[in-house]
Amino acid sequence: MTERLYYHDASLRTFDAHIVERADDGRRLFLDRSAFYPTSGGQPHDLGTLGGIAVTDVVDDGERVAHVLSAPYQGPDAVHGVIDGARRRDYMQQHTGQHLLSGVCEELFKWPTVSVHFGDAVCTLELGTPAISPAQLRRLEARANTLVTENRAVDVTFEDAADVAPRLRKAPGRTGTLRIVTIAGLDVSACGGTHVRSTGEIGAILLRRVEKIRDNTRVEFLCGDRAVRRARTDFDALSDIAARLSAGVDEVAPLVQALSDDARTMASAHKKLGEEVAGFRARAQWEGTLPDASGVRRLRAAEGMTADELRAFVSACASLPATVSVGAVRATRTIAVSVSADLDANAGTLLKAELQNVGGRGGGSARTAQGTVPTDAQVDVVLDALLGAVVGVV
Repeated sequence: MTERLYYHDASLRTFDAHIVERADDGRRLFLDRSAFYPTSGGQPHDLGTLGGIAVTDVVDDGERVAHVLSAPYQGPDAVHGVIDGARRRDYMQQHTGQHLLSGVCEELFKWPTVSVHFGDAVCTLELGTPAISPAQLRRLEARANTLVTENRAVDVTFEDAADVAPRLRKAPGRTGTLRIVTIAGLDVSACGGTHVRSTGEIGAILLRRVEKIRDNTRVEFLCGDRAVRRARTDFDALSDIAARLSAGVDEVAPLVQALSDDARTMASAHKKLGEEVAGFRARAQWEGTLPDASGVRRLRAAEGMTADELRAFVSACASLPATVSVGAVRATRTIAVSVSADLDANAGTLLKAELQNVGGRGGGSARTAQGTVPTDAQVDVVLDALLGAVVGVV
């Protein structure tokens, strides 16, 4: 059995212990006591050193804790451990912040906590509610930060499950003695994780992205130093955008909205003009091309068209009488074809047949179709085949 020192003192950063078992040629150590927190309850494991060798993983092995090292330890059984203090402090802030947020969710909205995740970059809280409005998110964040400034005590006790059950936010999954983490006047939870001693040590709490997940809602949050770093990064990005727009930070949102509206209007106008240009191109080429013996005009799009221009061109050709048109965007090996409604042919069927011959993929409707081929050489092979397809006027 490993005595878990972090149960009683999460601020402990160094300790001395004795090795009770060595495994994997000294790369896996079991100690009589340890301050290293193993991955558990959604919280990642501690990092640090044992006997001067880096600890790369800490595993909860029933009543024991396994310490996985980066290199074999060949020293004496008496060993000195050092915890990565910055990492431990970070996860203490995140984990206690999660308890506080879960308590506030119950207090304000009666939202139960379904699951939690503590990541190296962000943490998430899955809540038993189908949606969270922006106003509710702001209220949740404001209340949580108020409780931080009140510096409420965070106490750890060991109590019998039957006695403490009525006070717990979530029913315990087992009987016997439980480790209880209590935020004064707000939350009581059974938890084996590491926590700060008062809410003031959590630091600022920042709520960010909200997303729907099944019948619940997931909220991304950051606490303490993480929240400050993220807020600084966000502000720097916003300031850079403001500078590029020659505007103040507070003016960015409405200005970006106005620019976005203008861009959509211009894109719509550009698309309309592109279609008109394609129509003129198609008509000009149609008038300059003689029909073949079957009365069909066969048009090939000019080289260098973009994908949008090519689609517009073949679509315009499809509206002309007795016309087959083809074209390609060589950079992507994309091929497009169109067939007029008065021809006894189907564009999608014609293209699919030719693509199958060369291992290409694609399809479309009776009037227009599009696909790709595996090699550059096959582009002209398919284009020539489509232009030479046997079609007749209905």
